[in-house]
Amino acid sequence: MRILLVEDDDRIAADVATALTAAGFTVEREADGEEAWFRGDTEEFDAVVLDLGLPGMDGLAVLKRWRDGGRRFPVLVLTARGRWAERVEGIDAGADDYLPKPFQMEELIARLRALVRRAAGQASSILVNGTVRLDTRRMEVTVNGVPVSLSPQEYRLLSYLMHHAGRVVSQLELTEHLYAQDFERDSNAIEVMVGRVRRKLGVDLIETRRGFGYMVPEAAP
Repeated sequence: MRILLVEDDDRIAADVATALTAAGFTVEREADGEEAWFRGDTEEFDAVVLDLGLPGMDGLAVLKRWRDGGRRFPVLVLTARGRWAERVEGIDAGADDYLPKPFQMEELIARLRALVRRAAGQASSILVNGTVRLDTRRMEVTVNGVPVSLSPQEYRLLSYLMHHAGRVVSQLELTEHLYAQDFERDSNAIEVMVGRVRRKLGVDLIETRRGFGYMVPEAAP
């Protein structure tokens, strides 16, 4: 899952980026409000972690411009502003959740996972499709109850496809959501990774739609 982290404090940004990466997210960071607005307006993200006190453009203004422009990704607001009226203003402007500073990193990760799940139409932290079970909180995958060892990137690939079950996901979309912008990768990296995940799962969960991409079928009710 690709996250845009908008935070001008280098120390906080580094701590949050490290924690989110360890939790299975791909993190892109911006420190300036104008730059953050542009990237959110022109690129696809699964969620945004947004500080309000930003140089260039205030975080609240960034959020309003995104929503006015039809950008619908979930936004988790981080701020040192403590007044309840300011929190209400942020939610009214289009924020999906609000976390005041200082905060516990575990709570930030839990809230962000919940936002991403809800945006994908998933209610539970555990995704089940046939014999495959993916626990987004523990970052564990099992098949018929037997643990399967996946690399971080393989886990992200499977997680993204299972979050978007029933929809064909192109190689370009997977590349954008699995790799940081400046990460060098081979042109067939996604195809190779899909092959590895298929072999490790031992089941035909990931379907190939020639010329379009990959899909995990919707789970049976």
